[in-house]
Amino acid sequence: PMTESYTYHSPTPTILLETQKPCILGVDEAGRGPVLGPMCFGVAYCAISEYEELIDEEYKDSKKLDEKKRELLLQRIINNQDNVGWGVRSLSPQDISTMTIRDKINLNAQSHSSTIQLIHDVIITGVNIKKIYVDTVGPPEKYRNLLAAQFPQQEIIVEKAADDKFPIVSAASICAKVTRDHILRDWCFIEENLTDPDLYKYGSGYPNEKTRLWLERNVYPNLLGFYPSIVRWHWKPARQILYNKG
Repeated sequence: PMTESYTYHSPTPTILLETQKPCILGVDEAGRGPVLGPMCFGVAYCAISEYEELIDEEYKDSKKLDEKKRELLLQRIINNQDNVGWGVRSLSPQDISTMTIRDKINLNAQSHSSTIQLIHDVIITGVNIKKIYVDTVGPPEKYRNLLAAQFPQQEIIVEKAADDKFPIVSAASICAKVTRDHILRDWCFIEENLTDPDLYKYGSGYPNEKTRLWLERNVYPNLLGFYPSIVRWHWKPARQILYNKG
């Protein structure tokens, strides 16, 4: 089970460290809207000189690709680890809710912090990052200024729908989306005495009828937030069900 947030980075491609070739890096997120499961952020990077060859036009916004295609494209990145680096930052549902309610850190700020962490992690390895592309969260110019203050040596491009315009961001989007899908699909409930016979039939976690019915069946007064840990208990759909139940 995912009981806390975590970060994973692939091995840094040795050739990028040895040659110090100028590199391009992209960041995107997956899972902002669901009431169930983590929010994941992906990063991908490679040499600018090999960019078009390594990250081609097959890489598109992960939401526009089916699951099989996303898996194949991520596997291509993994198989090319001598030239392409990638990583993910996954925020657990409980951490998302706790940061929002207790720490007063809104979702945009959580996204900004995770993105900055991923970029920083790559730069401190010694990779020569020259260009950074990010799919915006909030106003693009404000976000660009925030990133530019953190990374003054790099060219920063922040745009709406960057995951549909720049393949390096699409690659990052795929890393994030596949990671989230795997976490959600393989979720293991640590709570005891959960009585729902359809406990694992929660779907994608987006606020729809299937998710609403699952939430209604899985309210437990003895649990934090009254739900199993897969739930972002502060999300409006979850709170509305608690309100309706009195």
